[in-house]
Amino acid sequence: MSNHCSGVRPENPYLPHPARIIRTLPQIPDHQLFQIRFEKEQMAESFTYRPGQFVMLSVIGTGEAPFSISSSPTRPGNIELCVRRIGHVTDALFRLRPNALVGVRGPYGNGFPIEKLEGNNLLLVAGGLGMAPLRSLLWYALDNRSKFNNVTLMYGAKNPDDMLFKYELLNLIDRADVKCLLTVDTDESGIWKAHVGVVTTLFGHAEIDPSNTYAAICGPEIMFKFVLNELLKRNFPKDRILMSLERNMQCGVGKCGHCMVGYKYTCLDGPIFTYWDAINLPEMI
Repeated sequence: MSNHCSGVRPENPYLPHPARIIRTLPQIPDHQLFQIRFEKEQMAESFTYRPGQFVMLSVIGTGEAPFSISSSPTRPGNIELCVRRIGHVTDALFRLRPNALVGVRGPYGNGFPIEKLEGNNLLLVAGGLGMAPLRSLLWYALDNRSKFNNVTLMYGAKNPDDMLFKYELLNLIDRADVKCLLTVDTDESGIWKAHVGVVTTLFGHAEIDPSNTYAAICGPEIMFKFVLNELLKRNFPKDRILMSLERNMQCGVGKCGHCMVGYKYTCLDGPIFTYWDAINLPEMI
């Protein structure tokens, strides 16, 4: 599989495509969902990617930074990036208004192995900001529902105000074609209707068969340890545990070395790694 899945790409891999901010949707504090569309209509309609991949987005006159794609390739035309305001590039991005011009190059990374996932159960486990990249895989599975067996989402946040895509996900709770389990560490408001507790407590509310299930995980590093323990206790095969990891990626094409983990480049060999990869490269998580 090529690391570059777009059908239209400039000869210079460092040359971004011009794109417009179509809409900004505030999420939790200091987080916004940016809807972006390429200037050239051919590029907008032909651009494709795998859930789990990322793009490099540049703010003219400021610089560029990597962002996971939060939208699904099943919904072409626009791409959605959930951005946390941290650093000078994102500060500049947050000051932009709809119709502002930005640059986008990519997609980069390996993404989730969709061909392997299809025909199996799918378990998505997200913590905090880890919901941003897993949202792409979630909607891909729901938009191709007949290609997957049971789909289960477990998502935990510190409190209801820190839950990304909260209302979108709350609307999934009553759907029959997905088991959506949401939890918060604490709820001082007393109005939260879903679960309260760390994300691993949700394992007691789902029946999971490790022999025909792929698990996709993304969240803070401390969460990985406890979620992995839960999966390994259930005898999950190590090649059926897929982790989305973030590193300091700067070029996207394996040249700068900033995202190296052992002998692997996150921008080329990741950001999706199996638990086997983590065992062979202990510094990965």
